[in-house]
Amino acid sequence: MEYVVADRVRQLRPSATLAVSDRARALRAQGIDVIDLGGGDPDFPTPAHICQAAADALFKGETHYVDSAGIPPLRRAIARKLATENGIQVEPDQIIVTPGGKAALFVSILALVGPGDDVLMFDPGWVSYEPMVVMAGASCRHVSLSIHDNYRITREAIEAALTPQTRVVILNSPNNPTGRVATREELEALAAVAQERNLIVISDEIYEKLVYDGREHISIATLPGMAERTLVVNGFSKAYAMTGWRLGYVAGPMPLIRQIMKVHSHSATCATSFAQWGAVTALEGPQDSIAAMVAAWDRRRRLVTEWLNAVPGFHCPLPEGAFYVFPDVSGTGLSGDEVATRLIEQAHVAVTPGSAFGTSGSNCIRLSVATADALLEEAVKRIARVFGG
Repeated sequence: MEYVVADRVRQLRPSATLAVSDRARALRAQGIDVIDLGGGDPDFPTPAHICQAAADALFKGETHYVDSAGIPPLRRAIARKLATENGIQVEPDQIIVTPGGKAALFVSILALVGPGDDVLMFDPGWVSYEPMVVMAGASCRHVSLSIHDNYRITREAIEAALTPQTRVVILNSPNNPTGRVATREELEALAAVAQERNLIVISDEIYEKLVYDGREHISIATLPGMAERTLVVNGFSKAYAMTGWRLGYVAGPMPLIRQIMKVHSHSATCATSFAQWGAVTALEGPQDSIAAMVAAWDRRRRLVTEWLNAVPGFHCPLPEGAFYVFPDVSGTGLSGDEVATRLIEQAHVAVTPGSAFGTSGSNCIRLSVATADALLEEAVKRIARVFGG
């Protein structure tokens, strides 16, 4: 039987990060000891008080449909968090709770663009932005950033990618995969173009709490003139080690939220009811677990950067945020794809090829430091053995 599949889906590649994990699992099933540094899952358990809150809600019968936009206590807690931590003033009804940050991004893109529209994304950028845009029927325009300029965002780079059809810009800071934290100057450059060209900015701030060396996460929504044209996307996966809970949210101007709500209600109905009570406790309970995790990732990024820079052919900048390192491996004489293949097959270390994040990352590989110190050290030893370190 010949099956008919939509062209917009047929042309998509599966998620590169998930493909890496799948290959690692396949090798493990053969009895091979594989160290998987390809994903972005914190290696810490969800804090116990958050789990307890969700369990309590579960046994109290919070197992039915809830308000499609999210339970009111959670939306109020998110609104307070945005006001006190980020300086973003929104009402609870300007917030939609979604099944993960990825869902928040997807419903926002589906609501904003369609055939004939262009979306700008910074390159290197997260693997799922472009597929989401393609599934919405729109096209991606890449703003190429260079490792030689520390992936700095400039007005000139943005304008070079603009078209008359550009409607939306996707911003991610701290950035996955590069670890760059956008400065106020960079955000001001983007804000100026967005206002001049009447663009909407989708600001993916999922790594906001993972910043190092005294850097500050600034939401572009707080810049003058940007609140009315910015959708802030965030979630609980990274900062609270809640990846499997699938809880995220989008906040923004009410006219946009109303339209996004249509997509969300017809696709997800609502995020998991009892999990949302855990999220309330995450925001309103003790926050010390975040500092402990960030301290561990801070130490590991320094160690892994130092170790990788000692491997012949590797050049690894120290990341400013998130929990990835993104070394340039062109000094080996191989592309990022070739190095990633050699590492999984010969060193049994799974990493993500930089090409998955755009053409600007084709000479790079991404490694997650969200894993145990001993495994990271062993992984780099294996990498060094393969490349003569």
